[in-house]
Amino acid sequence: MEDKKGEDILLLDIHEVTYFADYFILCNGTSDRMLSSLAQAVVEAAKSNHKLRGTVQGQPQDGWIVVDLGDIVVHLFSPDQRDYYRLEQLWESGRVLLRVQ
Repeated sequence: MEDKKGEDILLLDIHEVTYFADYFILCNGTSDRMLSSLAQAVVEAAKSNHKLRGTVQGQPQDGWIVVDLGDIVVHLFSPDQRDYYRLEQLWESGRVLLRVQ
């Protein structure tokens, strides 16, 4: 995601907090085009590097796209939507493994 200019990337370990996923990755994209590009890059990298099949939900114009990779869920946000939904606060009992500003 860094290669596609994603911003404020956060990797959360949530496996002790919930049963449906082990990790959340949150990332900002500054435009609809960037969000779409980030989603496509995540799906392609997961498939080629880890043989994971991703399911994409949401539309870039909505400001929130989710890529479900099974135990890893990637949330791609516009900055406004990320600030509005505040997933970092909702899942604050998860452990921060990586933060790239």
